[in-house]
Amino acid sequence: MTSSFRELLVAISSAAGALTGLLFVAMSVTPHRGALQGPRIIHQVRAAAAILSFSNALSVSLFSLVPGTNVGTPALVLGVIGILFTGASVRSIRTSEATIRQQRQQLGVLFLLLAIFGTEFIAGLIATLGQPGSGTADAIGYALVGSVIFGISRAWEFVGDIDTGLSASVGVLLGIRQTAGPPAEGEGGTGERPTAGPPSADPKADDPPGES
Repeated sequence: MTSSFRELLVAISSAAGALTGLLFVAMSVTPHRGALQGPRIIHQVRAAAAILSFSNALSVSLFSLVPGTNVGTPALVLGVIGILFTGASVRSIRTSEATIRQQRQQLGVLFLLLAIFGTEFIAGLIATLGQPGSGTADAIGYALVGSVIFGISRAWEFVGDIDTGLSASVGVLLGIRQTAGPPAEGEGGTGERPTAGPPSADPKADDPPGES
């Protein structure tokens, strides 16, 4: 392991550790809204994907910094865990009550996560079976950086309930899609009944029929 790659692992582990702590704080202070944008399973997958992305970068970096540890071993193990999680998330979303549009949005993001863990798995396997070279180390490093960035995006979507993807941003710019926001008062979703209006000024309006 080169000194520059070791410095990269230290930077990734520091960033992932700090972001993981901030994510737990954000999850603890974020109110549990009854009407989030989309089914509950989507938000559960968002939160789990963010935590797994940060944990992946943190775990691989820390284990690789242990003297005598092959960087491919932790990358291989976390790659398998990430691939299994992605498959389970895809199945959960496909069997949920989400609309076709919501499923496509989430599946597209999960395929990106699958690419990150797939790259990490393949590079880790090569490094574990043979002598890890600069090519496999660079691939693992790119996968870890991508994992941190993916975790930030998922965490923001979970806390802010706003899609940060490229297609969503282009759709908002073109006026095709609207940014997500809290539901309007009286439109349902908050669990509150609409406030009754002022009483009628006409006394006959309150009389039951047949008494006038």
